[in-house]
Amino acid sequence: MDIPSSKGNVLIVDDTPDNLRLLSAMLTEQVYDVRSVKSGSAALMVVQAEPPDLILLDINMPGMNGYEVCQNLKADPNTAAIPIIFISALNEVFDKVKAFSIGGIDYICKPFQIEEVRVRVETQINLYHLRQQLEDRNQQLEQTEAELRRSLKQEQALNQRIEELATIAERHRIARDIHDSLGHALVALNVQMETTLDLWEEAPDEAHTLIQEAKELGSQALRSVRESVAEIRSDPLQGRSLIEMLSQLVENFDRTTGIQAQCDINVPSTLSQAISTAIYRVVQEGLTNICKHADATEVQLCLRPTQEGLIVLLRDNGKGFQIDANRSGFGLQGMQERITALGGHLQLESQPNLGCQITILFSEVGRSGAA
Repeated sequence: MDIPSSKGNVLIVDDTPDNLRLLSAMLTEQVYDVRSVKSGSAALMVVQAEPPDLILLDINMPGMNGYEVCQNLKADPNTAAIPIIFISALNEVFDKVKAFSIGGIDYICKPFQIEEVRVRVETQINLYHLRQQLEDRNQQLEQTEAELRRSLKQEQALNQRIEELATIAERHRIARDIHDSLGHALVALNVQMETTLDLWEEAPDEAHTLIQEAKELGSQALRSVRESVAEIRSDPLQGRSLIEMLSQLVENFDRTTGIQAQCDINVPSTLSQAISTAIYRVVQEGLTNICKHADATEVQLCLRPTQEGLIVLLRDNGKGFQIDANRSGFGLQGMQERITALGGHLQLESQPNLGCQITILFSEVGRSGAA
């Protein structure tokens, strides 16, 4: 047989033993845990040791009366919330105004009526438990609010850090764009001037033509510097197709360096603007590096769709280099960052005297994004 759980803990304070026995029996039958004391001072000690859920408090007791007991309990923050029901006989003078003003919440008159006691006690204990639940919920809400405030501060700090990292990334992007656009023009200008010096005495007319071309390259570089802030945010393809811009890039490379470039360019129609821009910048940087360092006589550029997506190959037959010893600067780093940011993969292969090959793989060529 299951034992019913207690409805609450009740303390009865009355100097009359018969009243204590009667009330105790009545409440025990209603499944309350009941404790009884005969004086106000004893009541205060019991409450301090183990606070009850409700106190039934007689008014007229020798020594400390019920009013004084109530005032003591309400003055202590640890016991102030305990509900107190006063007990008074019909023939006793009962100051109801005083009872309620010092913190009493209800009263029961003697002789006791079982149903009245049951209803009044049950009502006040239920209200007490509800108040406790409400206080617990309020504490939980306060804790949750405090946690949310801490989380908000952490989120704000994180957002600030993200903004700082975004600023750093933007600076790197700007440096890459300046390096890619301006560096290519300056390298071509340097090659033109070196060739001009070689031809100055033997072929002055050809040298003069090269000077004119060098002058135009210098003007282009100057315009690039003056408009760098605007240009780094603009479309390097200038609204034209990737095939057209790569063909022009290779043609300028051929005319500037005299190195024949073999091209096989097949660009899928689904290629996004972001990937097109990244490919153009990497090929531009690759050709610039070949012009500056490779001493190559042949260059091959190949773009073709595959079952996985798109592959780009840029190969030269120059002097090559040791990859592990040459990873500084914005050239290789900029290429890698551009491709990785778009979900692609860049691989560089080179050995001394065996040329160099750049391989770019994109698995999803139809996605769009920012370069």
